[in-house]
This record gives sequence, structure tokens and C-alpha cells, in this order.
Amino acid sequence: MDYILLSELVKVLFLANRIPFPPFRGDKLKIYNLARRLAVDHTLYLVTFVQEKEELKYRKELEKIFDEVHFIYQPHSKSILNCVEAFFTGESFQLAYFRNKEMHALLNVLFSIHQFDVCHVQHLRMSQYAENIKCPKILDLPDAYSLYWERRKMVKRKWYNRFFDSLESKRVIKAENVLHQFDLNLVCSVEDRDFLIKKHNTDKIKLLRNGVDLGLFVFRNHNYKKSNTLVFTGNMDYAPNIDAVVSFVANMWPKLKKGFPNLKLIIAGQRPVNAVLQLENESIEITGFVSDMSDMYEKASVVIAPLRFGAGTQNKVLEAMAMGVPVVCTSIGFAGLEINSGDGCLLSLNDDEFIENVSTLLNDAALRESVGRKGLEIAQHKFSWDGISKQLEGYLEEVANTK
Repeated sequence: MDYILLSELVKVLFLANRIPFPPFRGDKLKIYNLARRLAVDHTLYLVTFVQEKEELKYRKELEKIFDEVHFIYQPHSKSILNCVEAFFTGESFQLAYFRNKEMHALLNVLFSIHQFDVCHVQHLRMSQYAENIKCPKILDLPDAYSLYWERRKMVKRKWYNRFFDSLESKRVIKAENVLHQFDLNLVCSVEDRDFLIKKHNTDKIKLLRNGVDLGLFVFRNHNYKKSNTLVFTGNMDYAPNIDAVVSFVANMWPKLKKGFPNLKLIIAGQRPVNAVLQLENESIEITGFVSDMSDMYEKASVVIAPLRFGAGTQNKVLEAMAMGVPVVCTSIGFAGLEINSGDGCLLSLNDDEFIENVSTLLNDAALRESVGRKGLEIAQHKFSWDGISKQLEGYLEEVANTK
């Protein structure tokens, strides 16, 4: 076996499902922050999809990090057609959405030109290109996708939503068998890791936490005296976020407003769908896109994360903790934080408990500060992208050494 010292690991190929710029939320944020730090010592290459031609303008920003940047343009309409075909073929819709012959061809060309030391593949969606990767490879999953779909199908929604969720849940479990083709698989929480190990009978799964940019989300001596504003953040065309705010406003907001008549709710995030826009009234603000989400957390008395389905860890929770703002959350994503209830977040197992925890925080400035400062300390020591990128660097070395 030929061992490669980390200092000699000069070629890493990142294969991403979405262009990692601007790094506002989710999977874009993770790749951007990891790559930006790894680029200091290593040569990185990027292959990714773009869905809109205006995204091509971000090439120069990405070339500050990556030695080469390659885009495959696939419009939303093409992805939808892929999904229509998948309905009849049995392919996972998540994979079908990103199926593209040009991507297969591009990867074959790149591997005929370059000798990459390791390939970092982002998301189960991109695992379909594993056969084109001619070097040691890591599959970096944002969460256990089968766990996400298993939870999603358990939530009471309209019949056609439940039908689709049940269908996709089975297909995703089948698609996850690809984990055995990778040298190493990464997930962001112990909950997701343990679920996948049991589900797929593999020990090739390790932990790589989600992080938070401590240079962007900075504690600013938060005003804990303010007690009239709840904040929810996230992409507002993302199903778990849509479901969370719609169900919260329907089931919990009226009771909170009764106890706190002056209470305001800010729903902050890009691309709000009609179901979200319709929630707006004199006490509920829908911001749409926010260039600096830290401003939203500054306004919050309490950040809420009332998600009913999902997996992994939630960026909204990590960002609020990094700014010392107390959070009330459901069990979705909480186990992945590996903290006790009260250490930045108050865990709520049902609607009544969620209302009680929010109310308790709103009534007690000292408790808001205590919970918020505990979260701040945890975020700074446990969820810094600097430390997480070093951990990924170690995984890259481990996998490259199997070459």
C-alpha cells in the first residue's frame, strides 16, 4: 500500500449537487466553508450543477478557492422530466432530478486528464456518478436521507403527499445501498450515523458535523431584555420549513398570542412559497431573502425550530447558538447536537411543551441569557468550521492512503 502524506495531498475533486455560491444556506454553505479552508494547503477542483444561467457569473468567486471549476447546466424543466420518467422506472426522484449524461462524460474526461488523490462527493443525489470516479472516494451526506423520508411519511398531511413520501422512502433506502461502493461515508450527526449503520449493515460511516461561520454569526452582547419577538429562519421553499411554520402558526401561535398579545413572529428566508406568504399579517412578518441572517437573530428574543420531520442538524439552531440566542426546538435534529436540553436549546416533545418552553423563556430574561450563553460556548468549541475542516482533512488522508 502506498501512503500519501497529507502535505502531499494536492488534488481533491469536489463533486457537488448545487453550486456552492452564494453560501447562504444548506448544502451550499457546507461545501463553501470546508473548501475555503482546505484550499489553503491543497489543490481543489469543483464539478457541480447549475440550474439557472445567471449562476454562471459566480465562476470567478469559486475560482478563488478551486483550481478548476466545471459547470453542468441542467434547467429545472429537464430535472422535472427526469422525475416524471422515474415515476415509472422505480428510480429515486432525488437521484433522477440530478441525472445527466453530460456529467458522466465530463467526469470521464477529467479522470483521463488528472490523477486525483481523492474525490469528495456531496449528497446521495450525486452518488449515482460513483462508477465514473477512478480514485478513492468519500460520500458526504448532509443527513441520513432514508431517516428523513421515514419521518416525513409519518407526518399527517394530504393523501397525495403521503403517497409520494411512502414511494420515495422505499426508493431512497434502495439507493442508499451505494454506501458500500465508497471508501468512507460521512454524516453530520450521531443519530444519522447510527441509523445508517443499522439500516445498511456497514461500518464505513463516520461523523462530520455541520458547522457555523463564527466570523459571520458573532455574539454582539445580545439584548436579552427584549421579550416580544420569535424568529424562524431557513429556505422557505424547503418542505420541512414550510410544514414547520404552517403547523406552528395553525396550532401554537394563537395560544402564544393569547398569553403575549404584543408578540411578533419573523419568518426569514429566501423563496417563500404561497403557503408561507399567506401567513403574513400585522404580527407575522415574512422577509423573503435576507443578505445577512445575523441581523435576524439579533432581533430575536427566542429562535424557534418547530420542525415535524427532517434529519441531520439544523443550521438555524447552530447559527442562533453562535450568536447567544436561546432556541426552542422539536426532537428533529436535536439528538445530533449531542447536548442537554437547556444548553442553548430547550427540547420540546409535543406542541404543548413547545408552547410552555417558549412562554417560559419569554417570561424570564435571566433564563434567556443563561440558555443563550450556554449555546454560545458550545457553538464556539464544537461547531467551528475551522475544526470541522481539519477533521475532513484527516478523513481525506485516511481515504487517500487506501490508494
